This record gives sequence, C-alpha cells and structure tokens, in this order.
Amino acid sequence: MANSVIIKNKISKFRKVISVSGDKSISIRWVLFSSLANGVSKASNLLMSEDVLAAIKAIKKLGINSKIIKNECKIFGKGIDGYVYKKNIKIDAKNSGTLGRLILGLLINSPYPIKLIGDKSLSKRDFTRVSKPLSKFGAHFKLNNNKNLPLTITGSSKLKSIKFIEKKGSAQCKSSVILGGIRSNGTTVIKARKSRNHTEILCKYLNLPISVSVKKNFDEIKIRRAKVIKPLNYNIPSDISSGAFFMVLTVLSINSELIIKNVSINPSRTGIVTILKKMGVKINFKNKKIYRGEKIADIKIKSPKLIRSINCPSNLNSGAIDEFLIIFLVAAKANGISYFKNLGELNQKESPRLEWAKKILTKMGIKVISTKDKIKIYGNPKLDIKKKIIIKDYLKDHRVFMTSVIAALSFGGQWEIHDKDSIKTSFPNFLKIVKELKK
Repeated sequence: MANSVIIKNKISKFRKVISVSGDKSISIRWVLFSSLANGVSKASNLLMSEDVLAAIKAIKKLGINSKIIKNECKIFGKGIDGYVYKKNIKIDAKNSGTLGRLILGLLINSPYPIKLIGDKSLSKRDFTRVSKPLSKFGAHFKLNNNKNLPLTITGSSKLKSIKFIEKKGSAQCKSSVILGGIRSNGTTVIKARKSRNHTEILCKYLNLPISVSVKKNFDEIKIRRAKVIKPLNYNIPSDISSGAFFMVLTVLSINSELIIKNVSINPSRTGIVTILKKMGVKINFKNKKIYRGEKIADIKIKSPKLIRSINCPSNLNSGAIDEFLIIFLVAAKANGISYFKNLGELNQKESPRLEWAKKILTKMGIKVISTKDKIKIYGNPKLDIKKKIIIKDYLKDHRVFMTSVIAALSFGGQWEIHDKDSIKTSFPNFLKIVKELKK
C-alpha cells in the first residue's frame, strides 16, 4: 500500500493562489531544440518529471551535455549537426509519447541503427504514425509487430523533403515531421489538422525557415533545412494540463475560488476553458502577456451554483485532448445529459482513457453509455458517494490517477487509488498542492 493513496473525506471550501509545474510539452521541446543550438541554453521552472528527465538522458546518449540545479537546467548544444552517433545507441523514452515520437524526427540522419524503447504503456502505442512519414525522408524503421516499440531507426545521408497530410490532429506526429524537415534538403510541406502548436511557435521564435498558413480546418506548414539554431533561454510557464485538475476541483467544490499563476494559455491548449465556460463556469485570464511567442496569464476560476450539461462540439477536442478525463467529472455533476464525440484519440494515450472514463464514472454511480469514440454522461448534481472505490491496473496513466484523486475529493466515498508514482511522469508535486488546498 506504500504506492497508494487513501482518501476518505471531501475537500472543504477554499480560496487559494497556487502555482503548478512547468509545461511538459514546452519543457520537452526546449530540451530537444536546445540540444541543436550553437551554445548554452538555460531554462528555469523546467518540469522535473520523468518524461523531461528522459529527454535530457536521451540527448546525453547523442553527445549533448547538461547541468541541472534544482529546477534550472543548462544544455550545452553543439549545433544542428552536433549529435555524436555511435554504434549500439539505445534511447529510453519511458512513458513519453512526446519524446518518443519527436526525437525520431531528429534521428533520421543517423548513420547507425538506434534503438528506441519505452515502458509498458508507451510500448502499446502506435508508432507507425511517425515511422511512415519519416521513412519518406529516407530513414528506415524496424518496429515490433510492425507497429510498436521497441523500434530501430537507421537514418540516411541523403534526406529529401516530403509532403505530409496529418489527419488525426496529433501534435506529436506533426512536430516529428517538422523536426525531420529541419534536417532535410528542400521544402517539407505539412497539411495538418488543428492541434497544439508549441513546435511552430518555437521555430518562429528561433527564426528557423518555417511558414504557417492558418486555414479554417487545418494549418499548412512549410519548413526547410535549418543551418543555425541560437541558444534558447526560457522561463517555462506553468502547464494548463496540470492546472486543469485544480480548476475542476474548484468547479466541483462549494463556494471555492482559485487563482493559478503564470499559466500557458496557448489557444491550442485552452479547450478546457471554453468547455467549462459553456457549462456555466466563470473563468477569467488576468495579467496576460506574450512570452517567447506563447500567451501567458493567471487563471482565476470560481465554483458555479449550477453546472450545465453540454453537447461538446468536436472542434474543441484537439484543444482539450489531455483534459477530457477531468472534464467528464464536471459532466458527472452537471444538470442533464452531456455528449462527447469523435474521441477515439483518447484511446491512443497512456491508457485507453475513454474506457477508463466509463470505468471510473460507473464505479461512482454515474450512468454512462459509450462506444469506441463517443460517450454520453448522465449528470447527477446531488451525487454523494458513500461506498469504497478501488482504482488500479490502469497502465500507470498519470491522468487516471490524478482524475481519481479529484473525484474522491469532490464526491466523497472511500477511495483507494494505486500507483501514485505514476504522477512522476508529468506532475511530481501534484499531491503536495492537494495538501496545500486542504489546509
């Protein structure tokens, strides 16, 4: 039981100001871009999670040194062609799909085979999403079961530009191809469904040869080979995906109010804000600013007297894809039936999250009807759980763990939630902030 938490009591009302951990997506991208820079890059408030530390270990395997003091990091880049490729390199992406998929875009010029491995969860995810487009550049892949990790990539010295249509709204796949494009001759053209755009913003800030044409339903991205990348000094903003858990805890608590400081409010990531507003929640952005091309603000949120049900528009899915588990808890307390559709991508995450949403809500006593990509949630504003609920065997998906904690604090019952170490992948101080709110 040492790796479990027991929660027996609801949280009392609170009015707090908190800060959450640095943005994971930006942290990993900072590591990868800094490894290609000419000179020393510095980051403060870097997320010190297993995913980000795995990225730092990965670039070390490629000859790039770093130095970490608390949550500050220096990376000693050697330039766009500075990786040292040796025989028998093995890179462990741990649980990180972002690291595993993005770094492959940077390895397409390796003269030797490089093996990429991951944990049990990552090894079940589909890597043909990136191996197929990256092979068009000239790289060669061998995948387990023709789909999964472990895989081996062997690069090419004669990389050519490609055209790629990204249909699923996956920022990881799009970003992997962008990184391949900065290694390749000619102009790579990507037509991509809307998804988070941190990679494009970083490319623009670093003055790399990229152009982005924003269309109604997709973005057209053109990228050419990069010659020089300047050092990247960055104060990493807080992660809205981490803040989302405490936003929802506020929504589900009575007479509560929360301010989360210095959060990335990139429009490709604020789907949860739009959805919560549609459900009757008051949310405001304070002290807004632009930093390194990213929009930053303090988020202020108050608990509503009544939560409205929602027929969630599919065009909000990509901007809230990591937050739907926690959004479903809001629907569980809503007045009416909520509908969510076209969410098959949730089952491509660390665990089959749409399936886990049904499991958790059903354990709570909420009526749920779901298919492979749809879910209908019958809200109960008066839900007050009295029974014991056990959450385990969920492939150590950090978001399943944190969603379960928020559910326990919000709806009552006696919860036994296993594998608390799962939060180390994305939000190591999650439980510490929970304790702060309970004081």
